[in-house]
Amino acid sequence: MTIDDTDRQLLELLQEDATQSYAALGQAVGLSAGAAHERVRKLKAAGVIRRTTIEVDPAALGRGVLSYVLLDADAWMGDEPTLRALRDIPAVEEAHIIAGPASVLVKVRTATTEDLQATLRALHQVDGVTSTRTVVVLESFFERSLTV
Repeated sequence: MTIDDTDRQLLELLQEDATQSYAALGQAVGLSAGAAHERVRKLKAAGVIRRTTIEVDPAALGRGVLSYVLLDADAWMGDEPTLRALRDIPAVEEAHIIAGPASVLVKVRTATTEDLQATLRALHQVDGVTSTRTVVVLESFFERSLTV
């Protein structure tokens, strides 16, 4: 699928507020509501729009401690058992196989540093993990949506 400027505008508008009506989206980009709906449908069908969701403030839900953890391993970690093991740890929000100073990078959110410590213990139990290196975020300047 080729993405044109109108599609890019629609994507930007949806990233700002995915609850906008097709009429509002269409008006913003110079299309009818039906034409805007059809473009969004095609973007979804092509996998450009993977899902529609809301953004929740983690601190408001009691998960204000953000950390990034590098997992060192003695074997390849890019397999299904590793995926399942990491998904089973509730505090792990993201997991990425990486090239560089470690094998896996995980994003972790917890309520307290004690909860972070428990999460680190759980990460050490993942088969193949030999050590972890943790960076605790003190403050986030900003988080950016993908620019289209």
